[in-house]
Amino acid sequence: MDQKESRVLNISLWVVQGLLTAAFGMAGFLKISSPIEKLAESGMSFVNSYSEETVRFIGACEILGALGLILPGVLKIKPMLTPLAALGLAVIMILATWYHLTHNEQFISTIIILSLAAFVAWGRFRGAK
Repeated sequence: MDQKESRVLNISLWVVQGLLTAAFGMAGFLKISSPIEKLAESGMSFVNSYSEETVRFIGACEILGALGLILPGVLKIKPMLTPLAALGLAVIMILATWYHLTHNEQFISTIIILSLAAFVAWGRFRGAK
């Protein structure tokens, strides 16, 4: 890969990381701070299938994953944490997709987010700077 392609890949990864950080940060914050009933009313039907502690744990994992997508690169501390965070968020999305599939719910958005997280993991594991 030449320098120009590497630069385009790096910019693309940063854009996707920013979008995923916003999405997972907001979703995680809602899961840890909102009453379960409000989450269920807002379309997060899965909250009725799991304990409150599990929903809060998922939210905390999403927030930590969101931070892991951005902070290591911005602070230049342990940049290998970024692809690991992306991989962790991809696992969350695999589980979300499975849940939606088994409950006959729409799952296209989870596949798209999974693909974006996998792209970040791939690109950062590759060493894109």
